Parts: sequence; C-alpha cells; structure tokens
Amino acid sequence: MRRERQVRALALATCLLGLGVVGVSAFLRLSGAGLGCADWPGCYGQILAGVPSSAPWAGARLLHRIVATSALLMGVLLAWRCWRPQPLQPAARYASLLLALMLFLSVVGVWSADPRQVAVNFINLVGGLGLVTFAWRVAITSEPARLRERGAGGPVCRAALASLTLAVLLGALIGARYAAPACGTLPACEGHWWPALQGWRALNPLDVLSSASEPGEAGGMALHLLHRYAAALAAVLFAAVAFRQRRVPRARNAALGVLALLLLEGAIGVLSVAKGFPLGLAVAHNLGAALLLAAAASLMHSIRK
Repeated sequence: MRRERQVRALALATCLLGLGVVGVSAFLRLSGAGLGCADWPGCYGQILAGVPSSAPWAGARLLHRIVATSALLMGVLLAWRCWRPQPLQPAARYASLLLALMLFLSVVGVWSADPRQVAVNFINLVGGLGLVTFAWRVAITSEPARLRERGAGGPVCRAALASLTLAVLLGALIGARYAAPACGTLPACEGHWWPALQGWRALNPLDVLSSASEPGEAGGMALHLLHRYAAALAAVLFAAVAFRQRRVPRARNAALGVLALLLLEGAIGVLSVAKGFPLGLAVAHNLGAALLLAAAASLMHSIRK
C-alpha cells in the first residue's frame, strides 16, 4: 500500500511536470514564431526563413529546460520505483513507455532547431501530450487493487476514442505546419465546408516548409475542417457513451468528464479563432488537448477491454 501511494504521488508529480512541458513548449513555439509577435502572422514567415526571433520572456527557454529535465529525472525515479523490488503491473509497463518516450523526445530535440521540419514539429507536439497521458496512466493504474465495477466498452466507445485521437493528431499537424492563419472564420473556412482536393496533401507529415500558411491556403483549411469535424463527431459519440454507461457510475462519470473537457476545448478553439488566435488561448488549447487525452485514459481504465 505504501509503495502504491508513493508511485501514485510520483506519477501525479510527473503528470504536472508534463503539463508544464506542454505549456512552456507551446509558449516558446508560438511566441517566437507567430502569435506573440506584433506583426503576426508575419513572424511565421520570418522564423521559417531563418530570421532569428526572441520570446517575449527571455527566461522561458531556461524554464523549459528546467521543467523538461525535472520531468525526465522524475520519470527515471518513477520507472525505478515501479520495477523495484518487484514489478508493479500494469503501472510499471506504462512507466517504461513514459521513460522511453522521454528519451526519444530528447533525441528528437537535436533536430528541433529547424522549424521547417513538419515531422519533427509533429513528434514534439504529440510527444508532449503523450508525457501527460502516460504519467496519468501510471497514476490511475497504481491505485490499490480492489473490486471495481467496470462498464462495457463496445464499438461506440472505440469509435469515440478513435475520433478524439484523430482530432488531436490533426490539431497537432495544424501546429506543426504553422497553419493557424489559414482559417480565421467559423464555422466554415473562408466559405469552404469541405477540403479541396489539393488540400489533402497537407496530411503528409514529412513535408519541409518553405513558408507559413496564408489565409485561405488549401492545405491549412483542410486540416482545420477535418480537425473540427473529428472533434464534433467525438463529442456526439462520447455523449452516446455516457448514456450507454449510465448504470455504471465510474464509467459514466469518466465519459462525462471527457465530454466536458472536449466541449471546453471546443469553446477555447472557437474563441481563439474569433479573437484572432491570441497567444494565451493558443497555449490553453494545447494544455486542453493534454488534459483531454488524460481523461480519455481514465475512461479506458474504467471499461472492460
């Protein structure tokens, strides 16, 4: 019991540090390359052309290194505590995946200085969200073992989780391609309701950017539209999941938690577009995605496979 409580406390601390990494990383990327500069979206073009830029707060880079290093050290300690003196499963498995992800992101960081690499940007964005998710998985799976009533997952729940994952990945690709300026209207993108044929090429994560997306750019609009449709579908499906799990309080509350966070994340997205993508809302949108995936992990833990 004492060991399980220690593991849970370490996992929660690592989860909070992961949120710090997501938030500070988003601040650095956006303040130096667009949303925090006076002539946005012109700064996107400047940074992609190699013109140096500085964040509004010079200490942000130092803070990012401190938080990321602290998270890595906490991840090492967490994995060690999960495996020694004997494996604490399934928490140990998730702790190992968390540590492996941290080390992988450390290696990818070597190429992070070039913002034109879509794949590197995408990996960093998704990897940051993964830090929070895996740490949270360790926390919820290290609870003292006791009889728990679990709901049945089923195809609707799987479809809801798949739609949410797709929405998050598309959102990360928007950030990786600096495509926020492509769509500044709601609910359609510059009068378009469906991606143009040439816009689907924006789904390729191996592109090397030569410039930022301009308003009305087909690839950026395609990503925005697909991201919105996937999120809307996920909201409908999670409402159905909550209804189906209404007799299982743990699973029902988990599904309602995901739905509430998804609606809040949608509201932040709408407000962000309406206000012209201010820096604070953009960072909040990144943090919301991390919390959403953690809530989805809780739902997965509360249902039978």
